[in-house]
Amino acid sequence: MIKMSVYYPADGGSRFDHDYYRTTHMPLIKQRLGYACLRYEIEKGIGGREPGSAPEFVAACHVYSPSLEIFQQTFDPHRAEVAADVANYTDIAPIVQFSEIVGD
Repeated sequence: MIKMSVYYPADGGSRFDHDYYRTTHMPLIKQRLGYACLRYEIEKGIGGREPGSAPEFVAACHVYSPSLEIFQQTFDPHRAEVAADVANYTDIAPIVQFSEIVGD
């Protein structure tokens, strides 16, 4: 199993619409990925390492898929549509990482 993580740095822009991300963007991804999206999680940054400090990221999401190949094959036909939707909720350039799940 793999996980695609998308992080939105807190100092990377001025706007992030958490409601749109939760109710529209992520459901769009789940719909387009179909069976390739086993599940997803959404995070909203609330603080940093030190008490009272700002979070490093305003938001993050994690999409779980059976394999990198399955994810890419399923996502690639929808890449332009998903990328175009980003402007509807943020002006932050995201950081993307794919990871292999190696334990619980």
